[in-house]
Amino acid sequence: MDEVTVQSKARQFMAGLDLSMISTDLSVYINKVKARLKTEELGEGESGYTLTKRDGTSTIIVNELERIQRQRFSTCHEIGHLVLELGSNHEETPSWSYVKRHENEIWCDVFAAELLMPYDSFKRDVDNEEPSFDLVERLSRKYRTSFAATASRVTALSDYPCAFITMDSSVIRHASRSVPLRKLNAWVAPRTPIPPGSVAYDLIKNDERSAESSTIPQDVWFSDWLQGYDLVELSKHYPEYNETFSLIWFEVDDGPDEPVNTFRRESQMDGELLKEIDGVLPWPGKRKRR
Repeated sequence: MDEVTVQSKARQFMAGLDLSMISTDLSVYINKVKARLKTEELGEGESGYTLTKRDGTSTIIVNELERIQRQRFSTCHEIGHLVLELGSNHEETPSWSYVKRHENEIWCDVFAAELLMPYDSFKRDVDNEEPSFDLVERLSRKYRTSFAATASRVTALSDYPCAFITMDSSVIRHASRSVPLRKLNAWVAPRTPIPPGSVAYDLIKNDERSAESSTIPQDVWFSDWLQGYDLVELSKHYPEYNETFSLIWFEVDDGPDEPVNTFRRESQMDGELLKEIDGVLPWPGKRKRR
């Protein structure tokens, strides 16, 4: 199993379904897997689980104490277990954290993101938009998804070379990279220390719930790569969850000689099955963002 396979299976599952009411009603997905949905008060850190009978019908139970965004994600996550036929390993760690998460759980998260933020409509919303927390928050409200899930999806479908990074108090846990960034072979290694000099590092050191942004040298996050270009880093820190998020991308003036022109053309030729990149956008200019 890999990310492309999971995305493909999710889109096959969604094919032919009426998705017009997905932001408010998940019954079209629930009915397709012959399940019913129940909400119950579950234990702390327990978001949901599924009970399946011998006749193939299932009951998906989600935690009624969690926010509606979390309940919706948990519902689609459990549908992912049913469709992908992957066993559950929820007991290892809280569902909102990437710390030591089992691979099955991560694949079901990928599946859930596809269901909650359908490619065609979400890609239209991301096209012609620069990476920003404003964009993430706007789409989070529209699709009724969490900030982290929405930011990861924005990054995955962006035409900009950018990454969304999830961290705990000291270590990088997960990084979602856009296709243009992958084409540049820019890598943010998981399970490595958060780099000093990053906005995230400073936020964690102060241990305050806050959001900050700054332009930083590119070698804070990357080494020996596109030297001379600065990075924009937007970070949010949630000490109560031991979670920190960063959205990073290169800040480059537009121009005919910029190397990104080549990477844009190459990106459009990749991913024919999933159509991850299908537009031509300029690089981010030197405008301030929140």
